[in-house]
Amino acid sequence: MSETASMPLIADYPLRAHNTFGFDVRAQLACRIEREDQLLAAVRDPRAAGLPRLVLGGGSNIVLTRDFAGLVLLIALRGRRVVREDGDAWYVEAAAGENWHEFVEWTLAHGLPGLENLALIPGTVGAAPIQNIGAYGLEMGERFASLRAVDLASGQTVELDACACRFGYRDSFFKREGRDRFVITSVTFRLPKVWAPRAGYADIARELAVGQHGSVNGKVSGSADAAPGARAIFDAVVRVRRAKLPDPLALGNAGSFFKNPVVSAAQFAALLEREAGMVSYPQPDGRVKLAAGWLIDRCGWKGRALGAAAVHDRQALVLVNRGGATGADVLALAAAIQRDVAERFGVDLEPEPIFL
Repeated sequence: MSETASMPLIADYPLRAHNTFGFDVRAQLACRIEREDQLLAAVRDPRAAGLPRLVLGGGSNIVLTRDFAGLVLLIALRGRRVVREDGDAWYVEAAAGENWHEFVEWTLAHGLPGLENLALIPGTVGAAPIQNIGAYGLEMGERFASLRAVDLASGQTVELDACACRFGYRDSFFKREGRDRFVITSVTFRLPKVWAPRAGYADIARELAVGQHGSVNGKVSGSADAAPGARAIFDAVVRVRRAKLPDPLALGNAGSFFKNPVVSAAQFAALLEREAGMVSYPQPDGRVKLAAGWLIDRCGWKGRALGAAAVHDRQALVLVNRGGATGADVLALAAAIQRDVAERFGVDLEPEPIFL
């Protein structure tokens, strides 16, 4: 039996369960990928010849504005393991189809701290490098060692290091030159043996202050004045995110919709003169990162809607599908928000999700 016979391409495949906004769109063809060798078999199938391709994991960073006239590769690769260690770190590999949050929890359960600040970020492991996900003082790129990917153009499996991935703020090689060419199949993370907590964000510090301190590698941290452990930070992040962000299974969304804009020190000083209390984060290069959610809230958008697409009533950075919204509805809402923020603050908001 051929590979394609054992792994059929499915025509007119519904994608509602494969995008966290819950848009009711369909794919011309789709294929579930459970092994690396199935990727090339799928894209080389005569029925897919010349068709555009779309790789979907959890579908948490995409806005599907219409049916996809092409082949959708549904990444369902599984597996996670410690591949090696050296004097400074453990190296942990996870397959691209693994749920990101469950993987983070697994590392802590095995005494491997380092990813706890990234708890409860929706999506899969394979999507993490594409977006260079980040939260509460940590970006994935800081814990990244390497990844495996299939080059659909050459048919070769390649291993790429951080330099080749060109990580930036919510950005990478895979969102630009590598888009539609490389399919990530696994990611290896470097988790340091000398671990230090990152608990400086106000929301996390507040949660830690009212909770109990946790542990590092399963060992109780000691007195109430001791530094918080990795599990305590993980739990605090989970509580904060659940309080602020809607569950995509209950209310369709793609998490944070806009990047936090970064402006020059001079532009920030001018803004601060007329916008008291502006939330900001100084950057190492002298520039200042602004809180996109704060800007949107100040423009009066929190809780407002355009049709079935709305801004979440607890977090202005999140756009939601209240039921029956289309990708075009969300784009119209996003454009209205961008216009108002630009008019009031002179700041351009850049969306995080990919639009198709």
